[in-house]
Amino acid sequence: MTQANTKDRVRIKKVEVLSDNWYVLRKTTYDYLGRDGQWRELARETYDRGNGATILLYSKAKQTVVLTRQFRFPAFVNDHDGLLIETCAGLLDNDDPHTCIRKETQEETGYIVQDVRKVFEAFMSPGSVTERLHFFVGEYFDEDKQHEGGGLEAEGEEIEVLEMSLDKALGMIETGDICDGKTIMLLQYAKLHGLLD
Repeated sequence: MTQANTKDRVRIKKVEVLSDNWYVLRKTTYDYLGRDGQWRELARETYDRGNGATILLYSKAKQTVVLTRQFRFPAFVNDHDGLLIETCAGLLDNDDPHTCIRKETQEETGYIVQDVRKVFEAFMSPGSVTERLHFFVGEYFDEDKQHEGGGLEAEGEEIEVLEMSLDKALGMIETGDICDGKTIMLLQYAKLHGLLD
């Protein structure tokens, strides 16, 4: 099924805004044309928080990666301590993905990286969240460190910057110490593509 003919198979009938307190939660009722030629009325809720970008910083010289640790309330209320180890990330807001990830990297980690490379993009939870995430990698050097990082206090961020070997980070996936999807994807990308070889 191509995107062009998918659009011909969807007829939006009604959109209700359920919440726009933080981001926007909508309930959409639509007709969908099945492969059997029958139209069916369906309803879905979508959470629109905008698109985002994430990056794995790596050092060939030191054979290390830079990750962050911060409190995530949704993880906390789902039987976790809420402290997640992650790759640096942020919402695009009004920026393009490259500009966004450079800005987020500086705010969260204190590094000003010169070269960032987009490696892929993905929908992280397409059953309910509209966000498309742009994935980057970028090599860092000690001289790129301009400040301690930690995020923006005005946004309530308290971000700890972590530096460790790729093998240690991959081992933390096995132990469950790293359980964030975007982070797992970028660490596995680094291993598969030999970024630290």
